[in-house]
Amino acid sequence: MSETVKNYLQEYDNAAEADKYPLVQKWMKTEPLPFFKQLRAERPILVTPQCTLVALFTDVRDALEMPKIFTVDLYKPKMGVTDKEEGYLMAHDDDALHYREKSLMQGFLNRDDLPVVRKLIGDVSKKILDAADGNIEIVNRYCRMVPAYLVQDYFGLDGIGKKNLIKWSFWNQYDAFHNQPFDLNSKEKFDHIVEEHDKVSQELVAYLIVLMGRKALRAKIEGRLNLLLTPWRLIKWLFNKILHREPEVKYDMVMRMLRSTFDKEVDFPLTRIANNVGGLLIGSIETTSQVVSQSIQYLLDRPDLLNKAKAAALLESPEKFDAIVWETLRYVPISPYMFRQVSEDYTLAKGTERETKITAGTNVLLLSQSAMFDTYAFEKPDEFNINRNGYHNFTFGFGSHHCLGKYIGMEMIPEMVRQVVLRQNITSEGSIDYKEGPFPEEYNINWS
Repeated sequence: MSETVKNYLQEYDNAAEADKYPLVQKWMKTEPLPFFKQLRAERPILVTPQCTLVALFTDVRDALEMPKIFTVDLYKPKMGVTDKEEGYLMAHDDDALHYREKSLMQGFLNRDDLPVVRKLIGDVSKKILDAADGNIEIVNRYCRMVPAYLVQDYFGLDGIGKKNLIKWSFWNQYDAFHNQPFDLNSKEKFDHIVEEHDKVSQELVAYLIVLMGRKALRAKIEGRLNLLLTPWRLIKWLFNKILHREPEVKYDMVMRMLRSTFDKEVDFPLTRIANNVGGLLIGSIETTSQVVSQSIQYLLDRPDLLNKAKAAALLESPEKFDAIVWETLRYVPISPYMFRQVSEDYTLAKGTERETKITAGTNVLLLSQSAMFDTYAFEKPDEFNINRNGYHNFTFGFGSHHCLGKYIGMEMIPEMVRQVVLRQNITSEGSIDYKEGPFPEEYNINWS
């Protein structure tokens, strides 16, 4: 007997106007892949009362390459951009501040550090799992906790409890990415999220003022001492080179920035350094927790795939295992879309049958998960295949807003999953509990 294929678009067309987008929202949360498949085939640009959905790889990619038209204006009130405040670089579209500060931050997050970062993540992950003794609620005790260690030890946001760092990341992420008009939150819920965000932002600013002052003083003192120790440091550097010792990260990111000297015209004063330090925290913990939790569950729910992952985890090179993790995140990404707001009237896919005029002010959901199942860029997309073109993957975004910490994430995320997969006879107690929110909140696993 042939399986009946659900006709989403027919149900959508027959629904009352007020019910159309809530249906779309439900399908994106509960059954995105079949819904997106029908969109790609029949209505790749879907105009709803609340926003416009874009489903094809080429259209998603093109929109993300036009940041002045498909803007992040919805980020601005969430990331401190006002008439008087510049806010965080992520809320700027292809302007001088965004270009300058992202370039500077990419330099500080030196990719030569990656072996050290991976070792740090591996050691911390193993320590937490060893201490768990065969049973752990993995979201709060592991998936949020490990990146909090990274934030403290590598980024340098120390002198504060990890629970505070986790809380600050959580509410900033919630308000910016899950409290938008198309999220359809009630006014009570919307106001509560904004209130919590405002509260933690005040706490974070107060903490950053103390952190910057403390570490700026330390940087000044160490700078003077370094002048006296320069000959000894040169001898040590040559000695390590001769012995081929692994690289060390001498300074955390905060100290690395504070020890650097910038010309006035570079326009990177202490206030902007502090702003970017906060961004490192906010972008690291909750996002990592979600993708790690969901990737682990995806593997545990598929015993054959889990066995393949275990075999790959034992290999000396991490490449094969990492590729398995990235492929799981096609199926369970952090979000099925990236949202933008159109700054001017624009005709998307002009000259094609799907040509659609999008008017200024329209909110657009660029369905990145759908794009990762488009046959234009993914051969046999419904098959699990670890040999895919990584350049077509939207896990870390695309275009000018490509994730600043991409290369840190490319080490941290699979290594955290790998340390769990290496456990023997691993099982889960049910599924991830999101507790009616956007993020994983509880997921219990066991091993022998």
